[in-house]
Amino acid sequence: MRFKFLYILLISLLSGCSYQKNGELLFVEPTQEDPFHFPYFLFIPDQVPPGQKLTMIIEPNNSGFVDDELQKHIEKAERTASKDFYLGNYVAQKLKIPLLVPVFPRSKTNWKIYTHSLDRDVMIQKNGPLERIDEQLLAMFQDARKLLKEKNITTGDKFLLTGFSASGTFANRFALLHPDKILAVAAGGLNGLLMLPMDTLSGEIINYPIGTNDLIELTNRDFQKDLFLNLPQFYFMGELDDNDAIPYDDAFDENEREQIFRLLGKEMQPERWQRCENIYANEKVNVVVKTYKNTGHEHPDIIKDEIVTFFQKSVAGNQDSIKHEKTNK
Repeated sequence: MRFKFLYILLISLLSGCSYQKNGELLFVEPTQEDPFHFPYFLFIPDQVPPGQKLTMIIEPNNSGFVDDELQKHIEKAERTASKDFYLGNYVAQKLKIPLLVPVFPRSKTNWKIYTHSLDRDVMIQKNGPLERIDEQLLAMFQDARKLLKEKNITTGDKFLLTGFSASGTFANRFALLHPDKILAVAAGGLNGLLMLPMDTLSGEIINYPIGTNDLIELTNRDFQKDLFLNLPQFYFMGELDDNDAIPYDDAFDENEREQIFRLLGKEMQPERWQRCENIYANEKVNVVVKTYKNTGHEHPDIIKDEIVTFFQKSVAGNQDSIKHEKTNK
């Protein structure tokens, strides 16, 4: 068993949470041999069902600030992993499944590289620690599976993915990059914008992160459109949400911003959000899109409970499919 992680008792971290819960929080730092350059947190709730193959959930970290000191992002990711205010921990506690939260930095010096939303600037990084953080997250997932196996916890080769605000955008974009790795995705607070599963819109080429035209240049593989269309997805906005990242230079450059406004709408809600919902419907994406009344840039328990139910059905449906395949062999 490797000794590169630090155990932290959750009971000392969870004061102020909405209800008592116990578990174990592991802080995992990369070694020189690991294919990822940043640490991650792995939360294991108590009462994990013995003898079952579990589905891990991942919530990308979203610090909500820029800082060149990685420790600041570690502290925020620790809260994300350990408090049920956040979507991933809430689902992990309810479903008794492990949660992984990466610790990707968000630099103040290089502030246009918006790692926490998986923007274009980070996807074009080469020959440095930020290169292909999407693949680094997949490597963290495989590393976490090994650690869990050492603790006699078996997990499947696909995971649930969730996030809110910047990490919600990360989750949506990641779903188009790696639909083969995800069992289901649920995310919200998305600036009224979803990445579109198409190369062109209204006769215009749309590149990442608006569309999929140049995915092969960015990732060295084609967009797996059929897998994305069939992937169970749940996206939401609050009716009163006015948190729009589109006008800001850290999230989008001027060309991207002008194209979004031109093709999808300058008004975040209902114009842009409705346009994205209609496009997903026309493309026959396996998606639920919701707008919650009297709700701002937030995810109250009523929304989190719907996400729990959505993930429960997704996991159950996958298990039913596996049983069906075995029956027909």
